Amino acid sequence: MFTNKIDLFTIMGFRVSLDLTWFVLAILIVWSLAGGYFPSVIEGIDTGTAVVLGIAGALGLFVSIILHEFSHAIVARRYDIPIKGITLFIFGGVAEMEDEPPSAKSEFLMAIAGPIMSLFLALVFQSVALALPGAVGEAPLVALFAYLALINAVLAIFNMIPAFPLDGGRVLRAAIWWWTGSLDRATRISAGTGRLLGSVLVALGFLNALTGNIFAGMWQALIGLFIIGAARSAETQMTMTNLLEDIPVRRLMVTHPITVPDDTPLDYLIENYFYRFNHKVFPVLRDGALLGCVRLDDVGRVPLEERAGRTAGDILATDSAERTVGPETPVLEAIKVMQTHKVSRLMVAEADDLVGILTMRDIVSHIGIRRELGPGAGVRP
Repeated sequence: MFTNKIDLFTIMGFRVSLDLTWFVLAILIVWSLAGGYFPSVIEGIDTGTAVVLGIAGALGLFVSIILHEFSHAIVARRYDIPIKGITLFIFGGVAEMEDEPPSAKSEFLMAIAGPIMSLFLALVFQSVALALPGAVGEAPLVALFAYLALINAVLAIFNMIPAFPLDGGRVLRAAIWWWTGSLDRATRISAGTGRLLGSVLVALGFLNALTGNIFAGMWQALIGLFIIGAARSAETQMTMTNLLEDIPVRRLMVTHPITVPDDTPLDYLIENYFYRFNHKVFPVLRDGALLGCVRLDDVGRVPLEERAGRTAGDILATDSAERTVGPETPVLEAIKVMQTHKVSRLMVAEADDLVGILTMRDIVSHIGIRRELGPGAGVRP
């Protein structure tokens, strides 16, 4: 999901990262707080103080979002749901799950933990604001903590809207899952509410833009499009899981892949393999035994004057073993390997024997065929 991010720190085994798009959100928050919110609640505030409060408000929101997502991650760990980490991005934050929750109960508890944390933070910040000296006036610290209380309350309320991928949508999915016993049906219904909410936000965004509030309108529309995309992605993921469940790699792999002898010169490899077959990765064999794979980007790093004297075996990919799966490996696990290494082709091997190649294109084609055949169309043994 996130390709350009900065790892900040790790706490209790969870990596916290910052997607580069978050800087856009941070700038917008500081600008709106310093230029609009704090001057409206503190009469006569000077520009420097407003900017400092704006930065402090953005940092407070930053910490609040981390704690919101951290609460999701803690509950996920309780139910052995793998979490890649917590990432902040332009629309807030997300705890990146690698698998679906194992039960409706775990889904509900994990989803509700975030809004509960936000409500707790709202109460804490509001209590601090009321306890500060001059709480009845317009002191900067009072205004800052009052803002943090307000924004956490808004986060909790907005996230409880029953529309996927919001927390309320996950709560709705958990309830339908518990009632019907079908995660697939629950996902489709909650994703449908997500698409509806996203469409409403997009429409409101366009109306706001037409009435002159262009910035707010664009922001609403972008959030709506994000929700629509996330809801569709959830449906697609569920469809993929249903159609590929219990299918081993050997059912979908190409059984006679194109291979490269390890002593093939790089110049020959480029002309007769990469240009001819239009693949970016090829398995490399020596006397029929699989050594690894050679990648186009590795060849591209070799200086032109050295290519004639070097062979495919000289520049084997260092992660060749990690790009290899067994023929009985479930296809769903193979897809995770592809996602981890950002590749679309995996070698399929038994011991040192290459038995096939699994490609994302073949997986997608299989899904398309299964969907056209309709429900109940299984895979022939």
